[in-house]
Amino acid sequence: MRETKTTNPQLIELISQLRKESKEQQAPIWLDVADHLAKSRSRRAAVNLSTINRSTKRADVVVVPGKILASGNLDHSITVASFEASTAAKAKLESAKAKYLTIQELMAKNPKGSNVKIIR
Repeated sequence: MRETKTTNPQLIELISQLRKESKEQQAPIWLDVADHLAKSRSRRAAVNLSTINRSTKRADVVVVPGKILASGNLDHSITVASFEASTAAKAKLESAKAKYLTIQELMAKNPKGSNVKIIR
């Protein structure tokens, strides 16, 4: 079976940054996120807002190594970062007063990755 590799230059750069930050900051969370992003698109996480709502509480910081989808609702404010999110999901996050960041922005704000949950 042939191994598939991503050809998306932004994703390749993000994975490289995550691995570098993990080594420099001794933060294994970024290496874990990089490993999940390196998987093929069909094996990458696609998480609905309902799953995020069930798995978090107010003021949590969450990273999704994949895409956030709009199914379900969010009833509390959180900070969520992902590689990509659907337009409808971003609108629902905004209406719930949740903050959406890219993974790079979250990494810059919290280089150690402390108090960050990974949802797959």
